[in-house]
Amino acid sequence: MSDNRRDFIKKSTLIGLSGLVSTLFGNEKLSHLESLSKLSDSEILFYLPKLPYSYDALEPYIDKQTMEVHHSKHHQTYVDKLNKALENYNEDKSLNLLLKKASDSNTAIRNNAGGHFNHSLFWQLLIPNPNGEKSIPLAKLNEAINIQFKSFDNFKKEFTEIALKTFGSGWCWLILQEGKLKITSTLNQDNPLMNMASENGKPILALDIWEHAYYLKYQNKRADYITNWWNIINWKKAEELFLDK
Repeated sequence: MSDNRRDFIKKSTLIGLSGLVSTLFGNEKLSHLESLSKLSDSEILFYLPKLPYSYDALEPYIDKQTMEVHHSKHHQTYVDKLNKALENYNEDKSLNLLLKKASDSNTAIRNNAGGHFNHSLFWQLLIPNPNGEKSIPLAKLNEAINIQFKSFDNFKKEFTEIALKTFGSGWCWLILQEGKLKITSTLNQDNPLMNMASENGKPILALDIWEHAYYLKYQNKRADYITNWWNIINWKKAEELFLDK
């Protein structure tokens, strides 16, 4: 890909970032999912979002203890550290701009803004599946997956392989890039919305592949964790993200 084309993709993606953040976090100032676009610099504080299900709702695929520690400890820490890092930050503190300008920020802002956004999205893309029903994409997203990857099974195989090959801590993503679906991964708490990401695009699916997301249940068996994650994907939310302009 040429440098000019890469720059165009980055700019196109980042222009639409504010709308995506609003879609994910809502517009209620008093909501747990904070409004980020309507508050002044002095008013903005970040909060831990309330899960749309109980800690044990994703069992047996993700256990209660892992969910509780992951949400109330790890995600809370990202929120606390982000608020702390922004105490003396005099520029716009909206999450969309913090991500957009991640390469210009200090490490604490970059890591914790990414950690807050990534986890907030991750929780929304999970859904209980008590009956163990086959989890598959909805109509429009399913059609796009079949066009881009030839079949859902091919997509699932490719996504799993990239997630397994990602070294150390990071995330695996399905993104929408210039109208086409693409699988990519990022290290640490980076994401495809950040201006220095190797691949920019709108997140449609997000898989946390840090060990803290699965170690209590799966130990070092990342492959088992990924296999079970396919059972609890919130395809309705993924479809909303895919269709949202």
